[in-house]
Amino acid sequence: MSVTTAVGQLAAELSAALPAGIPSPSQHTWYVGPFPLRAYALAILAGIGVALWLTRKRWVERGGKADDVLEIAFWAVPFGIVGGRIYHVISTPAPYWGEGGDPLRALRIWDGGLGIWGAVALGAVGAYIGCRRQRVSFAGFADALAPGLLLAQAVGRLGNWFNQELYGSETTLPWGLEIDAHPGVLFHPTFLYEMIWNVLAAVALIYLDRRFRLGHGRVFWLYVLFYTLGRVWIEMLRIDEAELVLGVRLNVWTSILVGVGALIAFIVVGRRHPGREETVQLDPVEPEQADAARPEPGH
Repeated sequence: MSVTTAVGQLAAELSAALPAGIPSPSQHTWYVGPFPLRAYALAILAGIGVALWLTRKRWVERGGKADDVLEIAFWAVPFGIVGGRIYHVISTPAPYWGEGGDPLRALRIWDGGLGIWGAVALGAVGAYIGCRRQRVSFAGFADALAPGLLLAQAVGRLGNWFNQELYGSETTLPWGLEIDAHPGVLFHPTFLYEMIWNVLAAVALIYLDRRFRLGHGRVFWLYVLFYTLGRVWIEMLRIDEAELVLGVRLNVWTSILVGVGALIAFIVVGRRHPGREETVQLDPVEPEQADAARPEPGH
């Protein structure tokens, strides 16, 4: 038996041993009395919980107070959800504003559709407000949050699996995804690709942070860089509706531009602040200093 024949037989045996494809869940909503439990919402909430757990642990290691995380999340999470939805509706307008679209669907977040860049941008605004209220470093908090944010995105992708959405082009790979609307056809499980990529990127961030003691926002900029590197090739596999710019999906261009910006920011910040912050606590304004800063009457 030749080597080529043996390899061919081994490949055939492995293919036969593997499942014919990844089945999609047949249900994405369950009811407890009149109240719906939607898989998409549960995945988002589970992701937020994972992010809070890891961020709290990393924040304390950096010298922060554990209670700060929940206080900041109180501002960051709702801002992020609103921002994510706004970006999704703008970047994929057809289902809402196109022919036969329904503008009211823009409010149905539970049907899926949160754009990561809108979530990060507006979530950062909320986090900044929370950090200012807690008198802590915004850059330091972003560094503590970064790996947890990747894990939250990974868990959140399970919601897309339950909703049978955002899958890729057709494939003959044994891990192809089955979609009820297209029986007998397998598709790239882009939700799974992004889950795996995000988990690996989170592990890499934690390792690099500990190895090089990164600070001043550099872990966060690495998060953006790592995520965009994965998002470019994963996005190009997807076949769902999206705005095209020069024949390329808008999210691909966005990922490239944001990734380049993150790389530049990482280098610039590293040159200015090569180490980690000595403390993430901002000096509170003492009453005596506040009184001294006030102008005298008549001045």
